[in-house]
Amino acid sequence: MNVNKLLLLYSGILTAAFAFAVVSEAGADTRPGKAAFEEIDVKRINVREDDGTIRMIVSNSSHAPGIIMHGKERPHPAGNRGAGIIFYNEEGSENGGLTFAGKTGPDGKVSGGGHLSFDQYEQDQVIQLTQSEYDGRRWAGMIINDRPDQPLDFDLAERISKMPDGPERTALLEKVQAEGSFGRQRLYVGKTRDRDSAVMLSDAMGRPRIRMQVTSDGKASIDFLDEKGALIRSVAPNTP
Repeated sequence: MNVNKLLLLYSGILTAAFAFAVVSEAGADTRPGKAAFEEIDVKRINVREDDGTIRMIVSNSSHAPGIIMHGKERPHPAGNRGAGIIFYNEEGSENGGLTFAGKTGPDGKVSGGGHLSFDQYEQDQVIQLTQSEYDGRRWAGMIINDRPDQPLDFDLAERISKMPDGPERTALLEKVQAEGSFGRQRLYVGKTRDRDSAVMLSDAMGRPRIRMQVTSDGKASIDFLDEKGALIRSVAPNTP
């Protein structure tokens, strides 16, 4: 066999092999399949709908997402929110989450907490289950909030977070609170840092009006408050 015939044969073999590979790849099932693992180490998992819409993110603290609304992400006003799970609705907008933390600081003081919440549509959390501790003082509770009808003002929240402490920031916070721009607390049920168990009922302006509590030493009472928080009447077990 001369050189030309050898090269021609070699070329034919390569062409046939390439054609077979293309046909095989085209006919292969490339759909994602099921996989089973005994253990997997990851820093972040994104759960999406078939159309790519984000529905849940599980992450460590360094890979925690910012705020995602309608699939678009912006920095969280408070910075890194820590490790946890964030939930998203059908439009790819945040509507709740679970976060947790705990450590002993360089000063030897323990700090930690856990937080599960669910958000109003395009607003902030309306139901919270939360606990927190620092240096031996702890509180835990369920909180119910009212939120405005309009979407959350992220630009305002970011502006406040970047303002230095001072009269201007204090005045803006008071204005925002008076207008209810970020909502108002309506119900608190839990344990306070003073180890009292308490139920606090507030009006639509977020003003506490009824306070039920049992102190750590067993004293029970129901307090009625006016709109300024002053005590109107207190009922105890021995009240006539």
